[in-house]
Amino acid sequence: MRSEQEMIDLVLGYAVRDERVRAVTLEGSRTNPNVPKDIFQDYDISFHVTDMDSFIQDPSWIDVFGERLILQTPEDMALFPPDLGGWFSYLMLFTDGNRIDMTLIPIEDKEKYCKGDKLIQILLDKDQSFPKVPAPSDEDFWVQRPSAAFFADCCNEFWWVSTYVAKGLWRKEILYAQDHLHNIIRPMLMKMLEWQVGTQTDFSLSVGKNGKYLKNYLSPGSWNELMSTYPRGTYEEVWDALFAMGRLFRGTALDVADQLGFKYDSEQDQRVSGFLQHVRQLPVDAKEIY
Repeated sequence: MRSEQEMIDLVLGYAVRDERVRAVTLEGSRTNPNVPKDIFQDYDISFHVTDMDSFIQDPSWIDVFGERLILQTPEDMALFPPDLGGWFSYLMLFTDGNRIDMTLIPIEDKEKYCKGDKLIQILLDKDQSFPKVPAPSDEDFWVQRPSAAFFADCCNEFWWVSTYVAKGLWRKEILYAQDHLHNIIRPMLMKMLEWQVGTQTDFSLSVGKNGKYLKNYLSPGSWNELMSTYPRGTYEEVWDALFAMGRLFRGTALDVADQLGFKYDSEQDQRVSGFLQHVRQLPVDAKEIY
């Protein structure tokens, strides 16, 4: 596997030789001083160029970076509508395990680019025309302090959609139940756990994409409870996961409410939790809920 220095030298070497490339920047985790380095970190590189079309029309220029295992060009895909506003990216995984996410940006967009991200490091500026950027910071990704309204809405959404999971499980519609469990309820639980970490750290850090650093801040009991919310494909395990989520959400939300001076709607919790227990015990041929 090529080293970090070899990869950076390769990128800069190409940029120096190609007059169309006027500047090179590095973004993402490799610029973040709070993220430990490992072999799977991407190289998030941007080339700021004078002639976008010439690059896009002849993509063979990316071959210089090595033998690829797989390539994706999101702005060229029918399944994913372009969202880079005229920029173009090449996501390249190489056979040695290194990965470069290369973005082409018109040089005239340099001001817009610098305002869009605080995790930026300028590697090359041929014309000395780039705005000065501060030292890289992950401040934009810190856990945000919620308002009382945000907190209440999170609690309401969690308990409201819990009833959908119960309905799906009673109907033996496990895909419907799992979808609501993982795609709607779980984000509310994760948000509440993030807020709890925020109260413990004065909302001054990031827990990482998908909460990947949460384990560093949760108690062993909370972590084990969180892990128990990931069921396999049986109805009983999904029921167990739903109630484990409820226990963890309740305890976390009460703590967040206490720390931030909010009110937790315990009556809502109790009513819905009782309903979930009732539905779990309903016979499959029940004609009425109560």
